[in-house]
Amino acid sequence: MNNVVPFQTVIEYVEALSTEEQDLLLELIYKRRVEQRRWEIAKNAAQTLEAVKTGKAKHGTLADLRADLLSQE
Repeated sequence: MNNVVPFQTVIEYVEALSTEEQDLLLELIYKRRVEQRRWEIAKNAAQTLEAVKTGKAKHGTLADLRADLLSQE
């Protein structure tokens, strides 16, 4: 599945589909993007929980965060 198809070729293939097939394709792409984003959020959450467990996560107020970020510049 490493064959790269030029973007314009993909557009032409999609335009050759019926309206119903195009709608199904859009729905499928949307659902896959949602699922991918859910996976990314879950991965980030797991990393954050691990950082909290190991004491690597920083705690504080918004003012503390600003001060920390400004001190790094």
